[in-house]
This record gives sequence, structure tokens and C-alpha cells, in this order.
Amino acid sequence: MRHVNIPVFIPHLGCPNDCVFCNQRTISGHSDYDPERVKDEIEHALETVSPDADVQIAFFGGSFTGIDRGEMVYLLSVAKDYIDAGRVSSVRLSTRPDYIDGEILDILASHGVKTVELGIQSISDKVLAASKRGHSADDSYRAMRMISERGFELVGQMMIGLPGSKAEDEIATAQAICDCGAVASRIYPTVVFCDTELCAMAQRGEYKPLSLDEAVSRSRAAKSVFIENGVECIRVGLQSGENLTDGTKVYAGDYHSAVGELVDCEIYYDIIKDHIEKNSLAEKIKGRDIVIYAPYGEVSKVSGHKRGNKRRLQDEYYVKNIKVIEKKNILRYNIIIDV
Repeated sequence: MRHVNIPVFIPHLGCPNDCVFCNQRTISGHSDYDPERVKDEIEHALETVSPDADVQIAFFGGSFTGIDRGEMVYLLSVAKDYIDAGRVSSVRLSTRPDYIDGEILDILASHGVKTVELGIQSISDKVLAASKRGHSADDSYRAMRMISERGFELVGQMMIGLPGSKAEDEIATAQAICDCGAVASRIYPTVVFCDTELCAMAQRGEYKPLSLDEAVSRSRAAKSVFIENGVECIRVGLQSGENLTDGTKVYAGDYHSAVGELVDCEIYYDIIKDHIEKNSLAEKIKGRDIVIYAPYGEVSKVSGHKRGNKRRLQDEYYVKNIKVIEKKNILRYNIIIDV
């Protein structure tokens, strides 16, 4: 069954904290919010949704459980009416670890919330402090465990390249998200938006923005942790939009609309190399034509960006010709090599 989110953006509402990287109005592309228009937005979205889709109303953009309690309950009640009418299946929302407690989870459970996306960002207290995140790693562990234990779907959101963060911090963050029961994850390489403290830090030379190669390499390492633990990675990188290609909005950070695909290309190259080494194929494929069978829909990723994986295999293993063929019974992030 196809899954569809109906997004309702509440930019920066509920969050008194100003993380150094944050400009939610730029990230979401939404600067206005009117609760009176929420029903109209949902109705308009439902007109375009297939009747057999699994539909969630998704409150994104701010720290939903930190907004005014009356407004939060009102929005949840609007969503619950659509659930009771059978027009949507459930609710998902995004929030912060320090805005999760037993009372809040009781309210969410009684209003049809199924999925809680939690902005972990990093599990390093040093990185959290440097980013002025406003909560500790212990807050993140507590919130993740509470959400999982109460039966909600936990989606852990993390960032790559925050101030003071190293690759090992990001790998540890991904592992912590897995260990605390997450069913899914999102990875966001840090983009430096204008009108943020991080932008000022970069201008003063106190922060070095990620290059695209660094963003891909470090995101690959984090995503590999999720793959190894069977935790779906919903997305790598911010959703593309006109705000993210506008030079007046983005200062640095090598935003690339296809960063997720670039990461998967690298992951597949690692998978191919691992398959060759584990099966002692290096000598067998030298100077030969080979066929790589790829999962359904993954041929371009196995081939690599601009066929880069094919070229690297030819250079590293002296393979003559490489053909990549789609095969439906191969699971994602698996391949078969036929010599």
C-alpha cells in the first residue's frame, strides 16, 4: 500500500530555543501559519490522494509538542476527526526530545498519533552544546525509549557536520537511534542558512561548512549503520525546493538535491567490493565481462553517479565490461555478480 503524508507546516512554533543551524522558515519554505486554514489544506490534499493509499496527517516544521497546549489539542482534534471518518489512518509529527513526557504521550495516543519523528541531531553532549541545542544526550535517550515503549513508531532524525561533530560522533548517533527502537530515520547533512548563528560562525572562520564529498562520505557511514540494523532511512538531505537553490537563503554547505542518491551510489560500491572480497572474485573477474544483478529500481545507483561505480570497478579490478541488470527478487542493498 502506498504511503502518503499530508504535511501541515508549523514553522518554528513551539520552540523557544535558537539552535545555531536553524531557520525553519527557510527550511520548510513556509513562513506563515494559520490554524484556520488547516482543514482547507487537508481537504485540498485529500483531493489528490488515491483512495487506497495509507494516509497520515503530518505536523512538520516546528516542535509540535511544545506549542501552546490548547492549540496542539485543537490540531490533533482536527486530525482525529479525519481518522474517525476513515479518511486518513493516523497522525505523525516532529518534535524535540525535551518536549516528550508521559502526559504528552497520553495526549498523542488518544488522538490517533502513530509516528513521532524526534530531532536527535547528535548524541554527543559536546556537539549539542556547541550547536546550542538546549537539551542533553540523556534527554534524547529518555525520549526515544519512552516513545518506543509506549508503542509509537519512532523516527530518529540526525545531522551530519554540526559544530564540533566528527564522523565517529555521527556513527554513534545512528547506532543510538537504532538501539532505542527506531523503525526509521532521516539524515540531514548540515546546510548553512543565511540569518543563522551558524552562518555568522562560518563567516568568522569558527565553523567550516561541509563540502559535498564530506557530506556524502559521512552520510554514507551513518546510513550504513541503519542498513546493518534494519532501520529504514527515509531520506538523506533536505527536501528540494526553490529556497534551497536561492543564493540569498543558503550561505554554504554544498546543498545538492540528489545527495541521497549520491550516498546510495557509494553504499552500493561498498557492497559490490565486499561481495567481490568475500567470494574471492578479484582474480576471476580480471579482464572479464561481468553482469551485476541489482534490486528492482536500483540500477542507476549500482552503476554509480554518471556510471562512476562501473569505472571504479574497471580501474580497481581490471574488469573488462560491466552490465547492470535489474532483478526483482533481490532485496535492496544486495547484489549478485555473474562472471
